[in-house]
Amino acid sequence: MNSDDGGERIFSGEMPFLEHLEELRWRIIKITIALAIASVIAYLFSDRLFEFIRWPLNKAMPDKQITLNFFKLGEAFNFRIKLSLLTGVFISIPITIYQIWKFVMPGLYKHEKKWIIVIVFWSSLLFLTGSAMCYFWILPVTIQFLIEIAPQGVNPILTLDEYLSFIMWTTLAFGVVFQLPLVSLFLGKLGIINYSLLSKGRRYAVLGISVVAAVVTPSGDAFTMAMLAGPLYILYEVSILLLRFTNKPRKEKELAG
Repeated sequence: MNSDDGGERIFSGEMPFLEHLEELRWRIIKITIALAIASVIAYLFSDRLFEFIRWPLNKAMPDKQITLNFFKLGEAFNFRIKLSLLTGVFISIPITIYQIWKFVMPGLYKHEKKWIIVIVFWSSLLFLTGSAMCYFWILPVTIQFLIEIAPQGVNPILTLDEYLSFIMWTTLAFGVVFQLPLVSLFLGKLGIINYSLLSKGRRYAVLGISVVAAVVTPSGDAFTMAMLAGPLYILYEVSILLLRFTNKPRKEKELAG
């Protein structure tokens, strides 16, 4: 079904299932190449990155010098690789998001395709904002709570792998969930959801947010889950407001037209 009308979807013929898979494969290859290049560059600065990755721990416990340990010969090397990959993810995130949206584009309206750069910009900004909020605010508070909750006289022994995994998955989780307003706008434009639907579904949203927080929280503790669930629910309410002011009901559009 082909059409040049801005109000109709434009397809360059029916794309067979295998072509969809081939398109997806090339998008994944491009994302992987960008990630690999960014990670190799990051590896060259892994010593400085290690100092940076310790910041939440130093901020959480300024009066104590908590060391990070490793118990296996290959653990230090694996730590550098994981740290480089994590840094590569953040460096290459605009390319990753661009490739994802390019894969989605064949199903968009013609006039919607013009917004791809704007979408990539805001999506990248939301991801980095969520990650920065987690790294500079959530993580120090969470680490301080989890260490100080231990009984008196008990000292933590943190390993490189455990600490980096906690930092990595928590930070990435915040970056991903901060995409909620943009995804909601996208689904709203497609007519799949609207602000009325989200408003009526608050009780189910609370349950869903709790499940998501439990799944994506690496440590599995209730405090960290609550620290993720709070901002996620705020983003849900923000999504409702955005849909309310950007997606008018059909009758209102007809009257306005």
